[in-house]
Amino acid sequence: MLHSSRTFIVRALRAVAVWPLSRWGIAAGGAVLTALVVGLPTAVIPNPLFTRTVPTPFWGYPSLALTAVLAGLLLATYVRTGARARDRRPSRLGTVGGLLGFFAVGCPVCNKLVLLALGTSGALSIWQPLQPLLAVVSLALLTVATVRRLAGEIACPAA
Repeated sequence: MLHSSRTFIVRALRAVAVWPLSRWGIAAGGAVLTALVVGLPTAVIPNPLFTRTVPTPFWGYPSLALTAVLAGLLLATYVRTGARARDRRPSRLGTVGGLLGFFAVGCPVCNKLVLLALGTSGALSIWQPLQPLLAVVSLALLTVATVRRLAGEIACPAA
């Protein structure tokens, strides 16, 4: 199991090493877009449209940054380069990982779904302590999805 994981990671790194500049631009743009889509409504990025009742925890900023970077890299794997045909199906792991990242950094008492399900006290006593775990699961899912997509570029290149 460890050997196959290492092989996936090596293949993923090889794939990234040969990316053209245009794909890196897509990855950077995807990262910025993800940071804005997740960071603005959760008010991790301060803005006049959204506010937080509970301050952003210390781990919220690096979680948002890593989510954005991984989502940008994952998005870039869907960009066609050259004449190669590739698997265009979206990764469910990446989608779930991104959604969990949104819920992980969001204000626990600003989330209407959480308030309906748990109430204000439940949002603070149950949901808020679970958010760091959600962030870790989110980052793990995004990492697995990205490594799989990248490793597939090297393992199965189509003519």
